[in-house]
Amino acid sequence: MHIAILTFDGFNELDSLVALGILNRIKRSDWRVSIACPAPRVRSMNGVVMEAQADLRDASAADAVIVGSGIKTREVVADAALMAQLRLDPARQLLGAQCSGTLVLAKLGLLGDVPACTDLTTKPWVEEAGVRVLEQPFVAHGNVATAGGCLASQYLAAWLIARLVGEEAARAALHYVAPVGEKDPYVERAMANIAPFLGEPVSGAAALHP
Repeated sequence: MHIAILTFDGFNELDSLVALGILNRIKRSDWRVSIACPAPRVRSMNGVVMEAQADLRDASAADAVIVGSGIKTREVVADAALMAQLRLDPARQLLGAQCSGTLVLAKLGLLGDVPACTDLTTKPWVEEAGVRVLEQPFVAHGNVATAGGCLASQYLAAWLIARLVGEEAARAALHYVAPVGEKDPYVERAMANIAPFLGEPVSGAAALHP
């Protein structure tokens, strides 16, 4: 089971790394979470340089993909050659998008006519792409989920874990990272945001359904 977190130059550290940390709470030999980038190294919006663990081809073949956000997302979607390498398909993958990552899914035509979530800065660009933006942190339609606000990345991670492993595994991962003294209400609030969008857990790419 490979989960790729698409991370581009100018990335937002919270979007990629919070999800990475939560997803890696799953300790299974068949579970792999990778930062996937179009180049061997990318620099964050705050100057943090990170080495890629996977490339765009790996991401296109992954069982699940989170499209991260950043300050250069409009440059990403304007790069036809780069966008052509993103062969994402909700019929065989779980797809998530964080903040301006929603714009990437919109430009790839993967959101269709369903509403989505994004951050306040990206909202007008997503709407310009023909997608209605919801005033909420998380929404999912079938195998495609979107989140708005940096710390909504916890909801994307929990949704993926719940879909791929089960709800109890998602609760355990959130409980581990939640602040001490606030763990139970933190987990309940997070799960309340994703619970309406959970179907039956899936065990692999072959079990995914749109």
